[in-house]
Amino acid sequence: MPYRVNIDEFPPIIREFASYKLAIQGCSQKTVDEYLLDLRTFFRYIIAKQNGIDPDSDEFCEISIVNIDVEYVKDITTEQIYDFLLYTGNVRKNMWASKARKLSAIKGLFKFMTVKRGYLEENPAANIESPKHKKTLPKFLSLAEAKLLLDTVRNDVESKTRLRDLCIITLFLNCGMRLNELVGINLTDLDRELSHVRVLGKGSKERIIYLNDACQTVLRDYLSNYRLIEKNHNISDKALFLSNREKRISDKMVQAMVYKYLDMSGLGSKHYSVHKLRHTAATLMYQTGNVDIRVLKDILGHEQLNTTQIYTHVSDKNMMNAMAQNPLADVTQTKADKADE
Repeated sequence: MPYRVNIDEFPPIIREFASYKLAIQGCSQKTVDEYLLDLRTFFRYIIAKQNGIDPDSDEFCEISIVNIDVEYVKDITTEQIYDFLLYTGNVRKNMWASKARKLSAIKGLFKFMTVKRGYLEENPAANIESPKHKKTLPKFLSLAEAKLLLDTVRNDVESKTRLRDLCIITLFLNCGMRLNELVGINLTDLDRELSHVRVLGKGSKERIIYLNDACQTVLRDYLSNYRLIEKNHNISDKALFLSNREKRISDKMVQAMVYKYLDMSGLGSKHYSVHKLRHTAATLMYQTGNVDIRVLKDILGHEQLNTTQIYTHVSDKNMMNAMAQNPLADVTQTKADKADE
């Protein structure tokens, strides 16, 4: 898969780092592209500060980093990295996740240059802690909202891509796939009985997701409609979900489609998104399906169990039931109150 950025705009040392992340560590192309963009912003900031360029100006975006070399990187200090992180929050208004990813890119580059290649003797980013994350509960659709969204797609009979779109949203809500996992599915990733699908997750790790009746039904309808019947499943590298031009559907196209149906169903104002559909699948499975947290971890493709534990948050219904079980719940009047009547 080609870079989404112009790799020629980056110096040899960063290209070497990108190749290492892809070939040795098995990072996805998307992750490496994000690292490249973050490192470009970082070095542009360092250059801008050294040359009196306003980091909030148009000139900042024109700064070239192609001449950055090992000798230049050797002079970067921990204080400059802290200064950059302050800039990302105060000026660029980056939230926790964006700041943490930028720091991860910086730490990754310096670790590569010190530990893996020995270009540097000291790592100025080694002891910088990741920005603290304000823990929030995952935002998800209620069961009623999820059904409403599916009905909205199902009833959009004028859409030429209705079966495809219904299939995509059904998979999101039932399987909890990531966006890039769904977009990357090929026909050959489905077994003949449509009992399961193979997806490629983070770190290029494959996993099997088993398909329930709802997923199997919409998949059969979709495959029949596009004449992609089972006897053609031996076609290699044939994308499952296609655009109107019969090319693999893009991330942005899926996102636009989901936003369209969220708006049509009256849920657009609730700030739901494709990723919230993944949260919905995980939450509904855990809260109403009595799914073991360790099983849910494998379904979602999480590396660590503590990542999955965010879905063990107590639902409003459970909290209401707990309050109702309080032995004082029925005590509405004291003896003193009755005496005053």
